[in-house]
Amino acid sequence: MNLFYQKNISQWLLVILWRVSIIITIFQHVYGVSLPNNNETVPAVIVFGDSIVDTGNNNYVTTLVKCNFPPYGRDFAEGNHPTGRFSNGLVPSDIIAEKFGVKKLLPPYLDPNLSPEELLTGVSFASGGAGYDPLTAELVSVMSLSDQLEMFKEYIQKINEAVGKNRSTTIVSKSIYIVCIGSDDIANTYSQSPFRRAQYDIPSYTDLMASEATNFLEELYKLGARRIGVFALPVLGCVPSQRTFGGGKDRRCVDSSNQASMLFNSKLFSQMDELGKKFSDARLVYLDSYNGLLNMIQNPAKYGFEVIDRGCCGTGNIEVSILCNPFSINTCSNSSGYIFWDSYHPTEKAYHVLSSLVLNNKIKDFFP
Repeated sequence: MNLFYQKNISQWLLVILWRVSIIITIFQHVYGVSLPNNNETVPAVIVFGDSIVDTGNNNYVTTLVKCNFPPYGRDFAEGNHPTGRFSNGLVPSDIIAEKFGVKKLLPPYLDPNLSPEELLTGVSFASGGAGYDPLTAELVSVMSLSDQLEMFKEYIQKINEAVGKNRSTTIVSKSIYIVCIGSDDIANTYSQSPFRRAQYDIPSYTDLMASEATNFLEELYKLGARRIGVFALPVLGCVPSQRTFGGGKDRRCVDSSNQASMLFNSKLFSQMDELGKKFSDARLVYLDSYNGLLNMIQNPAKYGFEVIDRGCCGTGNIEVSILCNPFSINTCSNSSGYIFWDSYHPTEKAYHVLSSLVLNNKIKDFFP
């Protein structure tokens, strides 16, 4: 008799569990969301910036600043295809999201197939070609920082609707925010177009950039962000395209561009220090990509690189975006020895090395 009842109880338990699973499935389907694993330390990674951290937003923008075609994405682990990332594979957005234990790929916010689950664990709002200077994005018809901020407000509303205001507030306050932008201001808007040079010298232009950076960080704080990392400008004068246009026949690093980067970085560091005092409950982390990339360029063998002054795509001297395409002649067969993928953006391997150099000793600074 006991065996009979035990058997029937077991059968009923299985039926109940099956029905519960069906109800959960229906609930998820109807309401469009199932909560991800509750990582209270870092629920999401949210990124703002330019092509260094754009994971595909420009695919959905009417602009020439695109890379959703080969050979971009050639070494992308999830299918070896172009994704809108300005590299042969992953970009810092993805690498940072994984470093913080959130997820392996950070999707672009504008992806129409973005799931609610993906939304809750973070996205990239970055747009290739954007800058601190609003004119930078305007010149190439991409999403400015103010546009990205408006999308973030929309994002907050979406997660409010998905999980409720209390949970949403927690996600916003405990997420990691990464800002990586500004290179195009110096390399393109100031150096390659006449508009800003007629109004500013480099000291005053970097003042403008630093002021815009401060305004953006203040707005981000007002919206609830508390853990914010900001990348410094890299050693711009040593990027292949800058060597080509300003480095002479030997294609040396361009000192004036490097000086401009360092000048802005000093102002950014100072402004972030002041904001840190003003917003005592925030963690503002300066991420020194300038010296990180310089270290790699000066000591390539230490990190397994051989080619430092040109990219893998085509000649590696000028090819970037639409100029780096399936018809680019002499594209390298193995990018692992190259720091740069095209004339402006590093390879996935270089991004991994750089992210480790810049972030590994800084991760603790994001937390109290």
